[in-house]
Amino acid sequence: MKGREHVLKKLLTNVGEYKKQSLQTPLFTMGEVLMDVIMPLIMAGLIDHGIEKSDSNTILRYGGLLFLCALFALATGTLGGRTAAIASAGFAKNLRHNLFERIQSFSFSNIDRFSSSSLITRLTTDVTNVQNAYQMVIRILVRSPLILIFSLAMTFHINRELSMIYLVIVPIMVIGLGLIIRFAHPLFEKVFRTYDRLNSVVHENLQGIRVVKSYVREEYEEKFSQVSKKVFDNFTKAQRIVAFNMPLLQVAVYACMLLLSWLGAELIVDKGDLTTGELVSMFNYTMQILMSLMMMSMTFVQLMIARTSAERITEVLSEESDLKNGDAPLTEVPDGSVEFQDVCFSYKDDMDKLVLENIDLTIASGEVIGIVGGTGSSKSSLV
Repeated sequence: MKGREHVLKKLLTNVGEYKKQSLQTPLFTMGEVLMDVIMPLIMAGLIDHGIEKSDSNTILRYGGLLFLCALFALATGTLGGRTAAIASAGFAKNLRHNLFERIQSFSFSNIDRFSSSSLITRLTTDVTNVQNAYQMVIRILVRSPLILIFSLAMTFHINRELSMIYLVIVPIMVIGLGLIIRFAHPLFEKVFRTYDRLNSVVHENLQGIRVVKSYVREEYEEKFSQVSKKVFDNFTKAQRIVAFNMPLLQVAVYACMLLLSWLGAELIVDKGDLTTGELVSMFNYTMQILMSLMMMSMTFVQLMIARTSAERITEVLSEESDLKNGDAPLTEVPDGSVEFQDVCFSYKDDMDKLVLENIDLTIASGEVIGIVGGTGSSKSSLV
């Protein structure tokens, strides 16, 4: 639990100047939800008091009210979508900037600890996953629970007996979605680990492409095909599990519709405890309840993907560079000359495996020096 809190705290510090849009999005979303919940009730009044009684004035009044509600919902929904896009894109921008700045401070051993291909994946794919998840959290994860709660409350207000259907269907759907998330998450973790390997293979192939083409070895370079197939297999397995979302939703929707039609007809015809307009509004609330569950499940799937990405990003942001300033570091260089006196260097803290040993070197300010040597003679290490 502490690990998750650390990850969230570390990531949310990157929201920065986009806090305003992040707070505005839930407010606009609440306005949209309010209209979505009210409109089925207005529709019920339109049918019961206007259409069934052939009252033109009532139809126009309720119709005008419906139009205004729809217009308000459209405006708040558009504004909510806009602020959510700005907030998430700005969050990703800050996150990429801070990641890149942190990587720039790393020593060679820090970079080797992650590998260049892994750092590229974290800067691109992982940041995009976190950006999408953030946008869904501040918009859909606010909208869907509110729709679910208010729609359930309205159905119980209309008819308690008929609303008992949801007490059976909703828990079944929640359990099914929970199982989907549980089985899909480990596969998504494998996918992102394989992405690192994919980037590494691409990097190696591009670096060595001249040698491969010179010796006509293209047909023997199968590493990319193998790792690409591994990504395909893992992602396909994960998506197959996630694909059960839609059939589960359809079964729940049609089961609710059938039960509502059957039981609702009895209440209207036999008992007179329900009106036609109320039954129509129950159908609307059913779609809202089940679609909100569907949207929440999609959000949880995205969060499941982003959770792995967030942990990988936090690892980089939390990494302390091995390069440390001394007690009194020099921040200005008055003389551009370089002088080495008995310098030794190792890529790891192992003095038995020195790459450079007892180097003495003097370069005057403004002087141009050429470093010449065979492959593996530590020219780059000296630089």
